[in-house]
Amino acid sequence: MYSSETQIRVRYAETDQMGVVYYGNYAQYYEVGRVEAIRQLGFAYAELERTGVIMPVVEMHCKYLRPALYDNLLTVKTILKELPLHHKIEFHQEVYNEQGNLLNTGKVVLYFLEAKTMQRTTMPQAMKDRLAEFF
Repeated sequence: MYSSETQIRVRYAETDQMGVVYYGNYAQYYEVGRVEAIRQLGFAYAELERTGVIMPVVEMHCKYLRPALYDNLLTVKTILKELPLHHKIEFHQEVYNEQGNLLNTGKVVLYFLEAKTMQRTTMPQAMKDRLAEFF
């Protein structure tokens, strides 16, 4: 299993009139978590794209447990429970507040695609080799 954590401060523009994070912003929080998880492996999304591989989101699930509020420092935990063997990768997400309370859980599924053909492909070998250490 591979796990990564990154922190995000809730900005005023991300909240509604009650000071609660608007539900649609969790997709962005998940994205920040995914990008940073990949970066912590020693890769960057831009680097993957230069190899001709893109990773579109094909599915997202989200469960809201408690509200995140304006100015909260959130911890986004990103987990890969299994090493991707084919064209898809599943990121499990958990969002916590500063007190360690679980606020939100989710799962985002992405496909590895060849940018030129838009055909499914597998994870780039260098990334797979790096992730294999955790499984």
